[in-house]
Amino acid sequence: MPGKRIAVVGAGVSGLGAIKTCLEEGLEPTCFEGSDDIGGLWRYEEKAQSGRPSIYESATSNTSKETTTYSDYPFPDHFPNYLHNSRIMEYLRMYVQHFDLTKHIRFLSKVCSVRKRSDFSCTGQWDVVVEAAGKQESYVFDGIIVCSGMYSDPFLPLQNFPGIKRFKGQYIHSWEYKSPEKFRGKKIIAVGIGNSGADLAVELSHVASQVFLSTRQGAWIWNRVWDYGMPVDTVLFTRFNAVLNKFYPTFLINRWAENKLNARFNHDVYGLLPQHRFLSHQATFSDDLPNHIISGRVLIKPNVREFTVTSAIFEDGTEEDLDVVIFATGYTFSFPFLENNSTVLDSQRSMFKFVFPPRLEKPTLAFIGILQPVGATIPTSELQSRWAVRVFKGLNKLPSVSVMVDDIRKKRKKFEKEFLTNPRDSRRVQYVNYMDEIASEMGVKPNLLSLFLWDPKLAMEIFFGPCTPYQYRLRGPGKWAGARKAILTQRERIIKPLRTRTLTRDHPSYSVPFWLKSTCAALLLFVLTLVVIKG
Repeated sequence: MPGKRIAVVGAGVSGLGAIKTCLEEGLEPTCFEGSDDIGGLWRYEEKAQSGRPSIYESATSNTSKETTTYSDYPFPDHFPNYLHNSRIMEYLRMYVQHFDLTKHIRFLSKVCSVRKRSDFSCTGQWDVVVEAAGKQESYVFDGIIVCSGMYSDPFLPLQNFPGIKRFKGQYIHSWEYKSPEKFRGKKIIAVGIGNSGADLAVELSHVASQVFLSTRQGAWIWNRVWDYGMPVDTVLFTRFNAVLNKFYPTFLINRWAENKLNARFNHDVYGLLPQHRFLSHQATFSDDLPNHIISGRVLIKPNVREFTVTSAIFEDGTEEDLDVVIFATGYTFSFPFLENNSTVLDSQRSMFKFVFPPRLEKPTLAFIGILQPVGATIPTSELQSRWAVRVFKGLNKLPSVSVMVDDIRKKRKKFEKEFLTNPRDSRRVQYVNYMDEIASEMGVKPNLLSLFLWDPKLAMEIFFGPCTPYQYRLRGPGKWAGARKAILTQRERIIKPLRTRTLTRDHPSYSVPFWLKSTCAALLLFVLTLVVIKG
């Protein structure tokens, strides 16, 4: 008997994972991709195309390879820990070839409309219209997985910058930026201190006459390289730290994080000290920004009050002559192909666990990757897809409408209390907590107590080591025979690309002392006992 037919919208990192997950569960996916290639956001092109994501030539991942990987297909061990976009594309092509996904993708196919069929309340089916080669074709699908991403529609709030229309220089959104060559010798301002704003300010400062970085509220600046030179997410995103975060009061976590970041450079002295606490807003990644500030190549400025014909006047009354303005002001996202129906998607874009519209009569529509994980997107999206297809098949059930709506409402209240009122934070999730939340829905969350009793070596690495995606392939549906080995060898893959010089002299071992292992084992057993008693 043929499996249910599923339409996947978009062949970026989320879409590719969704195709593979459908095949894993015996479904029949058809992926519609508007461009002529895979990769979505990570595929660099020399010119930005309207309606499509766009990255600059030097773009590099902010999450390391071991936490960014698909859960049953590790990155090659010789790949660097942080990946240039070309390396991510190389990995995606390997993934597509390994799982034979290309035959399920229809390129140059734009999804024009997705609408419920007249008998949707009984069948859960959808009418889908796709435009390809200048012609429109209609299809019927049993389920829809939307993987169209969040970075195709630049947000350019020109109304907030009086005088910009009379500015005689050039102004663009960071979405249009590709490389620094044509900006040589210019005076440039980047408006906005998210990841893109910081990256562009640093890169342009190598060729520009002067670069200014304007920020309305400041930012806490993370660095990719953490203690002892390890990738920051492999050190901080652990189950041990997740447990500590549940017991530690928020003010102590904020104090620790802010002291840690200020020890690297004083955010107040550098003009970056934000008005918010560390946990209240998404931090910015930049290894190089403080070096460029201290050398004067990047000057931090407050918010722009107004533009003149040739300059910007800032809120502190200072004025700087400019040639170029780059607005790194983020993105909006929308789903223009979806019918305007509140049961499909309401005005607040309500989604149960950021995946399922709660009021749909049949759970046959899923949104994948439409969130802001404090961590990697690939494994987060992949796990969402694994859950979604099992719901499509009826193997996992969603709670009642009232329960889902209540869950969404509670999360919104929590976000309003903890985070700034900002689009970036309204869909923000903590990596380990969210992965475990979705994994629990489908029974693939690691059972630490059982592992500690039967495989203590693995349990130790799972609890104290980085929370890598392989953990969610140890048990339950989608179990992968290579998961245990992948977890126990993950540190080797982190270190291998760093050791490109052979040392002939003796050097200190990076292994964990036996006494420390024993202490950690005892602590792990104690924590697990508390969790079991509490449960």
